[in-house]
Amino acid sequence: MTTAPADMQDLMRTCRKLFLRRHEVWVQIGVHDFEKTGAQRIWIDVELYVPYARSTPSTDRLDEVVDYDFVRAVVAERIGQGPIGLQETLCDDLVQRLLQHPDVQAVRLSTSKPDVYPDCEAVGVEVFRFRSDTPGTKQ
Repeated sequence: MTTAPADMQDLMRTCRKLFLRRHEVWVQIGVHDFEKTGAQRIWIDVELYVPYARSTPSTDRLDEVVDYDFVRAVVAERIGQGPIGLQETLCDDLVQRLLQHPDVQAVRLSTSKPDVYPDCEAVGVEVFRFRSDTPGTKQ
């Protein structure tokens, strides 16, 4: 895996970070019987790292940058495919799909279930992947 500090430093120096915070969706997710009876509220946080060279508009047009609608569409498409057992599975699937965009160099993504336990804000999982960490992608 390419997770050496120099790689992160390179991303921070050469990329713009786009983000979607606390995107709230309802998902059929869970492995416990009580979770299989209906959809649960999930919060999804996404950060995309896109090189400045591919995210700095010269004519102030949407087609010169990565559109936030792309992220929302990826989430909706995956959720629409049916039940998911684990948040880890959902995170991995979403990150892999987001890294398929030719301009995205890295993704940090987390999912949170805010309604699982009454004594904490949420439970969740987060992953961070560089394009070179994902099978089938080219740098």
